[in-house]
Amino acid sequence: PYDNSIVLRNAINPIEKIQKDVDGPIRLIYHTTPHRGLNILVAAYQELSKLYGDKIHLDVFSSFKIYGWEERDEPYRDLFKACEDHPHITYHGTKSNDEVREALSKSHIFAYPSIWQETSCIAAIEAMSAGCQIVCPAYAALPETTAGFAYMYPWTTNLHIHANRFANVLKDAIDEQLEIRENNLESPTLAMQKIYADSLYSWDNRAIE
Repeated sequence: PYDNSIVLRNAINPIEKIQKDVDGPIRLIYHTTPHRGLNILVAAYQELSKLYGDKIHLDVFSSFKIYGWEERDEPYRDLFKACEDHPHITYHGTKSNDEVREALSKSHIFAYPSIWQETSCIAAIEAMSAGCQIVCPAYAALPETTAGFAYMYPWTTNLHIHANRFANVLKDAIDEQLEIRENNLESPTLAMQKIYADSLYSWDNRAIE
């Protein structure tokens, strides 16, 4: 019964703010399991990299090994190899949360064309705390989790349309990051995003609840 139930949000330890690199490429990151939309990301990124070249770089932290289900990686071997073969993608596989958090703190964009019905996306919450611009669809709980801060687009079951929509919005996010860098600006929206994520999703507050 609803009167006997309470819903607790997910929580994280906030990620320490550091000065992101303004000289190297715009760093994109994907740090969740492959079945959540990595195929769409790689297809879109391969096209965008033709436009931006070494101005962008994608770090992929993705494997079912994190759950001890390495056999579930088999259908994604070709996808992982496409990452490994691309000159502007680094495939990291499974790494510790500390390593992922460090990578997030240095990243500019969390590129997440999700096809998974998230109920509360910890990957997005960590990206918000790390000051990453989030690009994701308006699907499942992602609008609630990202609270209006994300570059968001309408979700669709059609993978080709999804990839096109995602690529267009991701291009807008990359262009904004380049403009911020070229004009030596800071994004007040990303600063507000971090304050929001750190206050709402911090374990300090969640533990009390």
